[in-house]
Amino acid sequence: MTTVLIVDDHPIVLQGCRRMLQSVGVDRIIEARDTTSGYQLFDNHSPDVVIVDLGLQDNGLGGLELIRRIRADDFNVRILVFSMHSDPVIVARALQAGATGYVVKDTSPEAIMEAFQKVRAGKRYLSDDLAMQIAFANTSGQQSPLSELTPRELQTLSLLAEGKPYTRIAEELNVSYKTVVNLSSQLKQKLDAESLPELIRTAVQLLSTTS
Repeated sequence: MTTVLIVDDHPIVLQGCRRMLQSVGVDRIIEARDTTSGYQLFDNHSPDVVIVDLGLQDNGLGGLELIRRIRADDFNVRILVFSMHSDPVIVARALQAGATGYVVKDTSPEAIMEAFQKVRAGKRYLSDDLAMQIAFANTSGQQSPLSELTPRELQTLSLLAEGKPYTRIAEELNVSYKTVVNLSSQLKQKLDAESLPELIRTAVQLLSTTS
């Protein structure tokens, strides 16, 4: 019997994952809406596979740190990241943290199930496209400033580069306006930008080189 823990805060995603897992014979599925309860459920139930959304943040415990803690507690557990982000920097950091596989949320159901089946069997999974992007990023000969950013900071930076105002970014990330202001302040500091316009210009330049 395979026990799977899904850590994601979107009800539709949880429902979709549950149906797909049940279709391949997984009958013990545990769900968590945040990283803190996700870690507690992992500790209580010792699942065989953990599916994690990297974008979660709860009381300072983000998706990457959750992966690190789970991997530190159980070296053999299989961890599949299920994320909306295909940025090679984020993917590489998830794998370095201990993820067994990484799949993007807009991937076809067939590819998602292929990823799950391989990870459940203890094999690594990364789509050819993601693997190629990481390979190119690693051969650039220079570490990108983006590698120092958290997944949430990268999300914010991407939305700033699209020209979206703080209010819209807060809505899309499901956080408060104040949180977006704080994130932007952190980004200015990390990327040596003195103003919001300068930060946006920097965001456009950096993200265009990784796309």
